[in-house]
Amino acid sequence: CVIDENILIEYVETHIEIFHNNRIMNISNLKLANILKHKNPYLFRAKNILTAGELIKNILDAHLSSAEETMFGEFLETLAIYICGMIYGGVKSSSPGIDLEFNKENKRYIVSIKSGPNWGNSRQTAKMIDDFNRAARIIRSNNKETTVIAINGCCYGKDDKPDKGSYYKLCGQRFWEFISGDEEMYTKIIIPLSYKAKEKNDNFYAEYAKLINSFTAEFIQDFCDKGIINWNKLLKFNSGKADSNKS
Repeated sequence: CVIDENILIEYVETHIEIFHNNRIMNISNLKLANILKHKNPYLFRAKNILTAGELIKNILDAHLSSAEETMFGEFLETLAIYICGMIYGGVKSSSPGIDLEFNKENKRYIVSIKSGPNWGNSRQTAKMIDDFNRAARIIRSNNKETTVIAINGCCYGKDDKPDKGSYYKLCGQRFWEFISGDEEMYTKIIIPLSYKAKEKNDNFYAEYAKLINSFTAEFIQDFCDKGIINWNKLLKFNSGKADSNKS
């Protein structure tokens, strides 16, 4: 079974619009106070940032980068499940920590999907293995003869030693081929991602510019004295005890 490329393109173009809309929605809902509370003021002081505009751009870009990585990761996970569903009848798993389940060559595959290969530390990897073991026990409780294979699928990147003992780590081309049976699937999904990209990015950056200006004016009013950033005041807001913020 091979996916009709027109159907694939239509799916990607439709769902990449959702990603772009979520980007704009994300910045439209931002509050300066919330961002300032979650960023490291010591880091920005160490970078010798002197202007409010530069500081606002730095903290906003850091926030947006993290948020976009999460949103785009969710898009790729949804796309992978869709493709696998078309080819192998793959479904979104109901097991905690498992994203995808499907049968292939008389084996049951349980898949935890991550954006890239460097997604977690040893503790997070251990939790993934626990999730694999729990899901496998549930599957075997219904049929003890079922061969269950655990896969950590990474949407981009490389790992030339996929056998990790208790699971396999398939990255980039290997992962997309595994869930689709198509060696070139990883290249086929890249072209439709650019659908309306310029239009969507122009809309995004128009909102981004408005937010930079608005946040800069708000920051100058609340955290600057005679045009100079008051780092002590910012630090108290970010890290001070409740009573110290009154001073």
